Amino acid sequence: MSRHTLSVLVENKPGILARVASLFSRRGFNIDSLAVGTTEHPDISRMTIVVNVEELPLEQVTKQLNKLVNVIKIVELDSSASVQRELILIKVRADAETRSQVLETVQLFRAKVVDVATDAVTIEATGSRDKLEALIRILEPFGIKELVQSGMVAIGRGARSITDRSLRAIERSA
Repeated sequence: MSRHTLSVLVENKPGILARVASLFSRRGFNIDSLAVGTTEHPDISRMTIVVNVEELPLEQVTKQLNKLVNVIKIVELDSSASVQRELILIKVRADAETRSQVLETVQLFRAKVVDVATDAVTIEATGSRDKLEALIRILEPFGIKELVQSGMVAIGRGARSITDRSLRAIERSA
């Protein structure tokens, strides 16, 4: 199995997320990561979906996604041709003894401290999955109290925009 990142443009309508997720579920695919948000056009949302599947079943799911009325465009984003990032918030034990070590680690990973308490700090970091996993491994000995991680967001490199091309195609057909 291999990891695939899909960028799916959809109409910004209620229920489309449930329909897309259920399509993957019916096929028995687990979604590793899912992030959804509006684009620069308020009527269009972008879903970034990361799945771990073989090439052929993914092609079948992509064809079925394209049949959904509210799906505008699907693009598979290759990691070398796109910018991919995740966000993580980590609450770490940091008493007077260990606080300086935790802060050094934060700087090393170009992360930031977003909240400070007497016995803990909350760290915000963005980056690739590998970078964030490395940060977690290094912070574990201090004691991770709480952790929350976003899904991956991704966008193609360069000046081309799938949203603009798709919007023009929709306007022509309307």
